[in-house]
Amino acid sequence: MSKDPSIKDDVFQEQVIRAAQKLFQQHGMYKVTMDDVAKAVGKGRSSLYYYYKSKEEILDAVMDVEISEILSWITDAVDKEPTVEGKIGAFCTAKLKALQKRKALYNTVDMEKDTNELVYRSRAAYAVRSRYMKQEGAVLGQILIFGMNKGELRRLNQKEQEILIFVLVSGLTGLVKEMALEKDDNLEPAIKTLSHMIIHGLKK
Repeated sequence: MSKDPSIKDDVFQEQVIRAAQKLFQQHGMYKVTMDDVAKAVGKGRSSLYYYYKSKEEILDAVMDVEISEILSWITDAVDKEPTVEGKIGAFCTAKLKALQKRKALYNTVDMEKDTNELVYRSRAAYAVRSRYMKQEGAVLGQILIFGMNKGELRRLNQKEQEILIFVLVSGLTGLVKEMALEKDDNLEPAIKTLSHMIIHGLKK
């Protein structure tokens, strides 16, 4: 009995995404061609165009997979902690470690010296950042609600929650960049300080 064609399609698209992911990490988005991706999966370029209209669409698919995987790591880490302070600490740790691990790929949507990539990189970086921050914000929102319902945090209105979430997500992203510049991989002290400041500023 032959396989369902939709299953074959899913398998092929998974192969394309994984192959492109490696190529983007190694060479950057601009230097990788559709031919390179097709060759990596052992298919002709026309096979790629059946699913993806451009290399940019492949990059979008790769980044969506990356976001999903990172959010899964974060959610798993948060779920294991019984207290709101533990959950925030786990969120920060998982996010920072994930971004460090995947920073080679995220360079593909950051600005480099090649001006031919600059316009696309700016658009792609903004789109990826927006999707990622929105989904991370949802996880943080759940943590805050958990803490308020448990009586560990004072009640925050919707606007206060949104501001706190924005500050925390943006601050963590900046922390990753600063630690990368300083070549400092010791995350624990920074995370403990940040978590302590947040929790004690929000306690009842």
